Amino acid sequence: MSGHSKWSTIKRQKEIKDSHRGQVFTKLANAITIAVKSGGGIADPEKNFKLRLSIEKARSLNMPKENIQRAISRGSGDKETGGWSEVAYEGYGPEGIAVVVEAATDNRNRTGAEIKNIFERAGGSLAGPGSVSFQFSKTGLLTVAKKDNTDEQILSLIDLGAQDVEEVADMIEVYTKLEELKEIKDQIEKKDFEVLDVELIMKPVNNIPINTQEKAGKVLKFMELLEEHDDVQKVYSNFDIPDKLLNS
Repeated sequence: MSGHSKWSTIKRQKEIKDSHRGQVFTKLANAITIAVKSGGGIADPEKNFKLRLSIEKARSLNMPKENIQRAISRGSGDKETGGWSEVAYEGYGPEGIAVVVEAATDNRNRTGAEIKNIFERAGGSLAGPGSVSFQFSKTGLLTVAKKDNTDEQILSLIDLGAQDVEEVADMIEVYTKLEELKEIKDQIEKKDFEVLDVELIMKPVNNIPINTQEKAGKVLKFMELLEEHDDVQKVYSNFDIPDKLLNS
């Protein structure tokens, strides 16, 4: 399973388990703020698809309504916005895995130094803009709950125009072109399939195999350290860890 699929599954389970933690709500609020700012200050989720996705994610993790509204107001400039901006870091982690980190910060110098430190402590290094991201493609991802007849469900999802479909644990991941994400989501829901999550992601073009328990431990610990940073929104990588190593 690719780095994105593997890590997104692990992270999804962690988010549900830790949804009561303040850090989770902080990250969700930052994502909402950035969605408004990057959308030209548009605070209407019906007119700002990225904001709509961020709000739906926040609601799925039981973020209070007032927290959501406060984050929207901060993004539209109604409250102190500081210097909030979206920034991406690219680099190589342990075992040479390619990594792209998306962050929301009001202090680029501080965040950059801290992310650099995480990379270097893991034996990796940051790289310049564009030096790693070319190894990924911007893609839409829909996570769909499985039904009893999984094979028929997968065929139906492919017929709706999905670029790729992967069976992952008790879910199905549906990959789409960015511009077709909303349309395919609507079509999937019309088929009475339950959409669990919707994301805009960077999917690795090629994967790096991680074939020992020791290497897998290093990679996953590194990913956890990045994800746990307060300013980090999403982390993408191209590692491939066999299930037998995760379950051993």
